[in-house]
Amino acid sequence: MLLEALTSTAAPSFPSFRRQCPTTLSCHVSFDVSGLNTRRNPTMKVTACSKVESSSSPLEKKRKVVEHVCLLKAKQVLSDKDEKDMLDYLYTSQYQMRGIVAVSLGRISNDNVENYTHAVFMRFQTKADVTKFYENPFYSKVLKEHVMPYCHDLVNVDYESEVEDDMLPIFRKGEEFNYGVEFVHLFAFDDSALGAPVEDALASLEKLRKEFPSLVVQSTQGSNFNLSSKEYTHAVVTRFRSSEAFEIFLGSTEYRDVRRLLIHGCIFNLSSVDLFK
Repeated sequence: MLLEALTSTAAPSFPSFRRQCPTTLSCHVSFDVSGLNTRRNPTMKVTACSKVESSSSPLEKKRKVVEHVCLLKAKQVLSDKDEKDMLDYLYTSQYQMRGIVAVSLGRISNDNVENYTHAVFMRFQTKADVTKFYENPFYSKVLKEHVMPYCHDLVNVDYESEVEDDMLPIFRKGEEFNYGVEFVHLFAFDDSALGAPVEDALASLEKLRKEFPSLVVQSTQGSNFNLSSKEYTHAVVTRFRSSEAFEIFLGSTEYRDVRRLLIHGCIFNLSSVDLFK
């Protein structure tokens, strides 16, 4: 279940792309994460009014983390009770298994070509933790008894990334993580695109994210190492402070410029899905 900020009059500067145009697919998914064990702050407002340079120091300590994204395709007939049961079991699995650092999940509200209906995001400390997660009997039971009876398909993407080496960013805790929108962007780059074109595309998204810290809480990206799901090669997960921040970002000139670079620089076929809850 894949970012827009306030419009600036300054012309953005992004890395250049190679002139080749390899076949690439991408899926954009977003979902509101203000439910479950978090409380929405009705007074939360987006107050930023300009693009700013990132205050992050190049010497800032980083900690490696492993991100897990699961997109689900629920059956057409899914009652509210069954949906709640499915999401509750997926969410509370973090309390039954070691290694899970954080969990976000939600419903996808709009129609999309891929027909994904729900998204789950989990963070782990190491790749070994992800391997144990897939092999855990409890998780297998959750899938068998509380997920697959209501879904006819799912796709998993796992990638290694880095976050600020501090407890709150690592565990996604604190006031700014109590509400917001997750934006999941999955890429399927053709082999001929791997290398500089992919690095340029991801660098453009990361540069854009750093220019709007008032809208973005955290963003990670990396290449998919899950061999069982080769349909996507890379992923970017961005947490926005609110649905309003997300909408502002999607409507910004800067994001449109980056998206245009992706389409004309290295994406031949773009499948876009914007999802909220």
